[in-house]
Amino acid sequence: MAMDGVDETRVGAMGGSQGGALALAGAALEPRIARVVSLHPFLCDYKRVWEMDLAVDAYSELKDFFRKFDPQHKREDEIFKKLGYIDVQHHAASIAADVLFGATLSDTICPPSTQFAAYNKIRAEKSIEVYPDFGHEPPPGFWDSTFNFMMGL
Repeated sequence: MAMDGVDETRVGAMGGSQGGALALAGAALEPRIARVVSLHPFLCDYKRVWEMDLAVDAYSELKDFFRKFDPQHKREDEIFKKLGYIDVQHHAASIAADVLFGATLSDTICPPSTQFAAYNKIRAEKSIEVYPDFGHEPPPGFWDSTFNFMMGL
């Protein structure tokens, strides 16, 4: 923020998937970020992914971990508690920025319930665009909405 040429009142963050999670996390940690756009953020609600038996693709390391290091799941609660420290949903309430959120309901990498876990905990001014027929991909028109939203900075 303290760089030459940066207007601290006009800083935004945006991204999709892991970038969407990092945009939310950055805004939670830096209250001077004024606007955030997050499309189907990753790293939300690990426990829900596990409970839905969706620990595949990007979450396959969860299964790998338990198979290699805790095959009887004796430490399952402890592991998910520790993952909670980096789970974006637990930081969302700290966001002060205005938020534009994109949710894709056919997403198997970032399941909709995990996306909403973060969105529902945001207390700041927020809006959501929902795309029922889109998976882990940029839906048409969302980046236009992003541009228009960020033009408000």
